Amino acid sequence: MEPLAQHLERFSEVLAVSSTAHVSTWDPATVRRALQWARYLRHIYRRFGRHGRIRKALERRLHNQWRQEDGFGSRPVPGLTNFQALGHCDILLSLRLLENRDLGDAARHHLLQQLFPGPDVRDAEDESLQDRLVCLARRRSAVHMLRFCGYKENLNLPEDSQLRTQAEMLLERLQEVGKAEAEGPSTFLSSLWERLPQNNFLKVVAAALLQPPVPPRPQEEELELGSPRTAGEGAQELVHWLLGKSEVMAVFCRRLPAGLLTVVASRHQALSRVYLGLLTDWGRQLHYDLQKGIWVGAESQDVTWEELCDRFQSLCQAPPPLRDEVVTVLKSCKAQDGDFEVPGLSIWTDLLLALRRVA
Repeated sequence: MEPLAQHLERFSEVLAVSSTAHVSTWDPATVRRALQWARYLRHIYRRFGRHGRIRKALERRLHNQWRQEDGFGSRPVPGLTNFQALGHCDILLSLRLLENRDLGDAARHHLLQQLFPGPDVRDAEDESLQDRLVCLARRRSAVHMLRFCGYKENLNLPEDSQLRTQAEMLLERLQEVGKAEAEGPSTFLSSLWERLPQNNFLKVVAAALLQPPVPPRPQEEELELGSPRTAGEGAQELVHWLLGKSEVMAVFCRRLPAGLLTVVASRHQALSRVYLGLLTDWGRQLHYDLQKGIWVGAESQDVTWEELCDRFQSLCQAPPPLRDEVVTVLKSCKAQDGDFEVPGLSIWTDLLLALRRVA
């Protein structure tokens, strides 16, 4: 373990230097050795990705290592901040060198040869470094869209090509995180929730939940070690994450349009049950205002009668069994409330009356 930890420390130093003027002294041999070192650590990542004790020990070492001293300050430096980063440390190194103008011409030329060796030269372990750089560029574009292009309101998400692309990228990333991290993608999704614009992230999650299922893979491919999971499994990871984050689920059900949530609920029964539970909870918070002749909330953030009615109407237009389940829930709440037939006494009576008028 100690020799491996020392390798991590030395490569961390190399990665830090790759963004400084010191690379002006690098020759092609230095670039080649640095890339070989990075590929060795990628091999370590693949070998110990599911070995919990070794992974945690290495990650602790990385967290301690990435604090530079002796003139660089105590601020953490981006790079190998977690074990997952070992899987693309060669990409990190290559990008830093490509962006560094101090890299000499000979060293840069050798780096480009390594990145673009030709169509017939492949990485013995995996796809070429060139392919992985292209994949990283696609992810950067997706993050850019998530951050800056998600503010336009679009209620018809399944036909929105931009959100569909973002959803595909999210599902692809979930597959990779689920493959490499023993604790699953929940931490990854929570970090996105904290860092990205929440309204757009919720739309991307909804679009991902509506992605069509992927056809079954051939049996020989299924048996391959480390074979990536399907987009359907990625959607189930999203469902699991939402169910485990009650505050996120509440925001998901409150901010997204009624029609979109109906489609999502029709596709995922576990989410439909929680959505119905939230709607009934919100309905119980309303009281009847005799002067206004309408159901109102005690707080400004409470759901309005109009919104509640709109969401139930949308659910009642869903195909069975969801539509039947909604009507059953409303009738059960009405019975528990006294089974009144006169308007203004029970919100469930008034909701059922409103739904009959639009049926």
